[in-house]
Order: sequence, then C-alpha cells, then structure tokens
Amino acid sequence: MSVSVVDVWGPVAPGARSSFPPAPEPHDEWRLAGGTAWVYFSPLNRRQLVRPVVLSDGFSAGSSSLDQLWHGLEENGDFRFISELHATGRDVIILGYDDRTASITANAETAIECIRRAIAERVGRAKLTVGGFSMGGLVTRYALAKMEQDPTLPDHETSLYLSYDTPHQGAWFPVALQAFTHYATDKWGETPGVGPVLRQFSGLLNSPAARQMARWHIEKAGDTPEQASERVAFLRELDELGGWPRNVRKIGVANGVDTGTGNGIKAGTTAVKCDGDTLHDTWLKTQAKGDQDVARLQKAGEEPMSVRTSGLPDIDGAPGGLFTVPSPAGDTGSFGLAGLLMSILGNTVDPGTTGTSCFIPSISATATGDINDPKALYRPITPDGSALDAFTCASRNEGHTTMTEELGAWIVNEIAAGG
Repeated sequence: MSVSVVDVWGPVAPGARSSFPPAPEPHDEWRLAGGTAWVYFSPLNRRQLVRPVVLSDGFSAGSSSLDQLWHGLEENGDFRFISELHATGRDVIILGYDDRTASITANAETAIECIRRAIAERVGRAKLTVGGFSMGGLVTRYALAKMEQDPTLPDHETSLYLSYDTPHQGAWFPVALQAFTHYATDKWGETPGVGPVLRQFSGLLNSPAARQMARWHIEKAGDTPEQASERVAFLRELDELGGWPRNVRKIGVANGVDTGTGNGIKAGTTAVKCDGDTLHDTWLKTQAKGDQDVARLQKAGEEPMSVRTSGLPDIDGAPGGLFTVPSPAGDTGSFGLAGLLMSILGNTVDPGTTGTSCFIPSISATATGDINDPKALYRPITPDGSALDAFTCASRNEGHTTMTEELGAWIVNEIAAGG
C-alpha cells in the first residue's frame, strides 16, 4: 500500500488512519496567520537556518498534521526525503494550514508570510527553494507570482520552485462520485451516525479549494458538470499575476507515467453497485467519452435519479496520480470510498468494485496539456511544451503524492545542482 504525503480524503473517509507515529520535535515552530511552519535544521548547519526549503501541504479536510506529513515525507518506507535534503545542507520548513479546504489564494497569504519569515530568520544570503505537494504546489506558485507582481511585497529571494503531483491544469473528482455524495447527503445528512460523515464529505467536495482545483464540479447531484465560478476567478487572478513566478527555475514531478499508458481502468464500466435497506439498484460508472449515464441513484421507496454527462473525456483510466486512502482495509480510493459509504448506509455492495481512479492526470502535473482533451490525456509526454523548466514522471501510475526514491531523488538532485 502506498504512503501519500497528502491524504486527499483525510479524516472524512470511513476507515481512514486516525493517527500516525509522532514526528520528531521541530527545532523551531512558527505560528503564522492561517497556519504553522515546522522547521528542521540540517545537522550540517548547527541549528541555524542557512539554506531554507519550504514544503507546503496540500488539499484535505481540516488542519495540517505534522505527524502525517512527516510520515509521508520521511517514514514512507521508500525514500527519506527530509534526511536526503538535510544531507545536502538544506533546512526543511514544513508548511501547514489551519484549513486545507480554504481557497488557494487565502492559504497563499500564509505561504507568503512563511517565505518572509524564512528570509528574516536565514543566516547568510542563500536563495530559497519553495514549493509544495498537490494543491500546495498551486498555493506556492500563486504566492511567488504575487510576491513578484505586488510592489508592497518584498523580493521572495527564491531561486527554485517545485511541485509534486500538482493539478496545474486541474484535478479530476469523478462526477458520479460527486453526485452520489451530494445525493446521499441530501437524503441522510441529518441521520445520526452517518449524517455527519456525509455532510463532511459533501462539504469537502464543495469547499473553496475543491471548487478551484476541480476541472469539472457539481454542487448537487442534478447539476451540469463544469468549471466552478471560483475556479474561473482563481485562474483569472493567476493569469493577471503572469501565471507563474518568472524569476525562478520551475520543476515538477508527476505520480503518473509519461508514456501515455493508462492505469487499466476501463471507461464506461460499473465501478461500484449496491442494493439494500436504503438504496435500490444504485450504481456509479467510470467516465467515458460522449453522452453517458454515469450514475443511477435511488433511495428505497423513491423514484430513481439518473446522472448524465456529455463531452467529458475518459479520464478515470488516464495516466496520473491515483486517489489513495491509507487504511487497514487498503486503498479505498474514489469509487471504493463510495462503496464504504453505501455499506455504512446499510446496503450490500457488489464484489469487484473499482476502488480508485485517476486524480491528477500526468499532463496536469507536468503542465503539458489540457485534461479536457481525450487525445492529450493518453499521448506520450515530451519535454517541450511545458511551463515547467524541467519535470519527470513516475515509471508507473501510483498513489497521488506518493514519495518514492525515483521522484524524491530527482528533486533532491535538482535542488543540490542549484548550489
């Protein structure tokens, strides 16, 4: 089972891991407006901040957990990212947020404060490395761009920007999953026990951050999937800032492959289906191209509701980082999570559930194409045409923000090469 730095569903998911081994005590802790920065000095720097690397948390429910972030970065069983950065003389600043569902622009203000604090605390004049995981890459991208364009803000003194499986061109939340979640919340959101879980999950998908990241969003089950107004506004604001920080080298990695080879999930097939005390013949399908009924939702004793899409790509099976949920039962992913909710509502889920799906297509993480283009999703990725100066992709489609030696070592080498 893969270990992700950012657990997308977080504490909302039934069966999700509730605790992690405690992280080592940070050498310093900065309380920021809207978040916290935990500072770990390199042993080579004698408890001084000399070469700061700011690593931002991403999208999930609630506030950032240092224990979970440390576990994903350092105790993942594959690559000790923090230790490897320390070995190059880099000091690691882990940036967390009080509300990871808040808007990207709001958390960018926290990132700006963290960058300013790092500059103020730094001994010497070494340039910073700044970036993040998942949405954290968008937060820091926006923050650096704003610091370059806003005359009231100081120079960010950053030479390298990095992103780790960041949805530069948008993220994919299956429309069928969104519809089921909102439908179930509408029907059972006030039911003791399961109601709070449903409300939290629906709220997560309708949060400012999710609305800004999702390439297709629906607020309730009967809506037409499209870009939310919050996403349109965010993209406009980002474009007004130049789109990207200009005075830095920009690198990124994808947890999906660059070969165009999908994850094996077939389009237009039933991903999860249930029947029982509360739901009758209810099913969700993987996304296919063209016109499609992606879900049939029916509360027992009521008329069924069909959820239909038109013109969307077959994106569930696309190359890219996959939904993951660390839990004793295994990876419940996206459709698997819907299956858990169906079970909690008192229904029997058919065996053979398609548990997960693509979350961040490779072309989104590498900023090389439009995820609305079915051909681009499955086309081999080449170095040209990216807004990033350099990027690399995983050798297999793996869990979103999974820290591996393959990707982690590439980033460490890029940072070390900067002097």
